[in-house]
Amino acid sequence: MKLFTTAGEMDLSQVNQMLPHEHVFTDLRQSNTPGFGEADPEDVIALTGPALADLKARGINVMVEATPVGVGRRTDILKAVSQSQDFPLVVPTGIYREPWVPRWAINAPAEALTEWMISELSNEIEQTGIKADWIKISAGDNGITAVEEKILRAAIRAAKTCGAVIGSHTIRGEVVSQQVDIIEEEGYDPRRFIWIHTQAEPDTKLHLSLAARGVWLEFDGIGGGASDEQYLGWLDSVFDAGFGKQVMISQDRGWFDPAHPGGEHFKPYTYLSDVFLPKLKARGLGASISQLMRDNPFNAFAR
Repeated sequence: MKLFTTAGEMDLSQVNQMLPHEHVFTDLRQSNTPGFGEADPEDVIALTGPALADLKARGINVMVEATPVGVGRRTDILKAVSQSQDFPLVVPTGIYREPWVPRWAINAPAEALTEWMISELSNEIEQTGIKADWIKISAGDNGITAVEEKILRAAIRAAKTCGAVIGSHTIRGEVVSQQVDIIEEEGYDPRRFIWIHTQAEPDTKLHLSLAARGVWLEFDGIGGGASDEQYLGWLDSVFDAGFGKQVMISQDRGWFDPAHPGGEHFKPYTYLSDVFLPKLKARGLGASISQLMRDNPFNAFAR
């Protein structure tokens, strides 16, 4: 099994610790906004490079960049940032939810979207020489739209061809259940599906019921909205239920935002290492840190 990164292929022996959901460059504005997705790579390096250096100093040497098409994916910039710090980033193919889905993807048939994803997973993204490792999609809070379902089915077919994992920004567990139904209908394995932002669903029974179907649970807003105690409680619940090999933790932090190029909203990537992991040890889950920070994210994203 290999991770495909901006620094080439990596196996487990090369991974010390890994963050499964962060951002280096993202633009949440609509694509018709002047300046959407635009930045000088040197400005991005100046802001994010020192933050990646701080991660390396703490023993984290791989980071998953979770920005898909629709919200400013710039693989050329990610490549430049990665090379500036000798820090591997794991980059996705895929498309975000409505209303961020670009017009070309709305108009394209599912078959064309599948071929596009397979090309990025197998060859390279936009002539950057960087191969996508995984597929990032999303779904509406109240259910999957027709366009989002088309993108999901295309993603499943591409994932089946390439052995890739699909990660979805999905807020509600009931919507995740709909997505997993479609995955099973298409003949793919729910164990190759990551529920991004599991923490946004307040019903912990849904966490466990979806884990029982094989889904990866990603609690990725640590240091953000919910308290550390709440995150620790979720992890207790998952481990107690026997799903410790299906859970990941991250921060959903960063990032260079072209709407705020001064970096006034940038958040460093070190909260997990500096604050949360010591609390995890104090909770009696210290033995699980290697699993959470190395084995699980590698097993989820490698193909």
